Amino acid sequence: MVVKINENYLLLKSSYIFAEIAQRVNKFQEENPKAEIIRLGIGDVTKPLPPTVLKEFKNAVDEMGQPDTFRGYGPEQGYSFLIQEIIKNDFQSRGIELDSDEVFISDGAKCDTGNIQEIFGLDNVVAVTDPVYPVYVETNVMAGRTGPMDEEGRYQKLVYLPCTAENDFVPSLPEEPVDLIYLCLPNNPTGTVLNKEELSRWVNYARENKSIILFDAAYEAYIQEDNIPHSIYEIEGAKEVAIEFRSFSKNAGFTGTRCAYTVVPKQVMAYDSEGKAQALNPLWNRRQTTKFNGVSYPIQRAAEAVYTPEGQSEIKEYINYYMENARIIRDSLEKIGLNVYGGVNSPYIWIKTPEGMDSWEFFDLLLNEVHVVGTPGSGFGPSGEGYFRITAFNTLENTKKAMERISKLSF
Repeated sequence: MVVKINENYLLLKSSYIFAEIAQRVNKFQEENPKAEIIRLGIGDVTKPLPPTVLKEFKNAVDEMGQPDTFRGYGPEQGYSFLIQEIIKNDFQSRGIELDSDEVFISDGAKCDTGNIQEIFGLDNVVAVTDPVYPVYVETNVMAGRTGPMDEEGRYQKLVYLPCTAENDFVPSLPEEPVDLIYLCLPNNPTGTVLNKEELSRWVNYARENKSIILFDAAYEAYIQEDNIPHSIYEIEGAKEVAIEFRSFSKNAGFTGTRCAYTVVPKQVMAYDSEGKAQALNPLWNRRQTTKFNGVSYPIQRAAEAVYTPEGQSEIKEYINYYMENARIIRDSLEKIGLNVYGGVNSPYIWIKTPEGMDSWEFFDLLLNEVHVVGTPGSGFGPSGEGYFRITAFNTLENTKKAMERISKLSF
């Protein structure tokens, strides 16, 4: 007998996009040690934790050092003090009612969007928008829901829904029946959004076809325009067909601190082999209590501080800071004749590469000529080829400097 591997991992044809970028940048840096590289690729924030958040974080750490306030294992689903603030501020303020046991605190939306597929059968048909956040695709490949990747870069058995300039980045409803639908809005990587009418079509489709929408709202805090839903539950009937993922990473600087949450309404159902409806809420609860020990007490106290008046004021200031970066990027790139999308309701700017240049060629051009790093669109799926993502999460100084460098290039 020999130990067997999960051969689904062998179907992954390329390394995780951000790991590939890191390798290329590190190699360039080794060969050009004096080059000042400005990183506008990975969506990591640069501003520190807001003062109010940091204060409560420190207070909670001090509590952990005292016998009478020390806490060991907490509830895997999260402490009620944070869950209640989430419900009141993120949902009740928008007319959405949730029970406390429908909200699950976690260590990241990336983890949750990757792990959620565990509670679904392997024979489900999965639909993803294209381009797409790689985690949605690759975790389903690892689980065994797909076949090999074809010559066009699409995994067999997955349903790809192209989002390009030709359709204004609005995905069409699937032409074939699908079971699970991943939607990320505001979208990563394109930075585009759907209005209420457009999102309602998806909810109606899911209700009519008994599908489940996996709705990643990690960037909802960046929405600036009216008529853009911050939660899918603003759409009538969505609590019957949607699971929503939220994060503190991009609105409150928790990328290194790690805190997020997932909403699994009790109404959302899937079906067993006998056709009997099964609630997903207890299944996710069982998954979490079995595999996850919960987010630490100090982190959850820090997240709770986000919802104080002072915390809300501070994170609004941070969001405005990054959105000013986005405006500068958009304006600068449009002035040199590039077609630019996103950056209005999102910290991501999606660029059409100059004619005749593919995504990695544009990456190499920016890295080698002006020492600026972005993300090749092809890393997000076949429909991302010919596009390029830049983030607004660097400092204002670096953002301006990067745009000055790029503006000197001729296309």
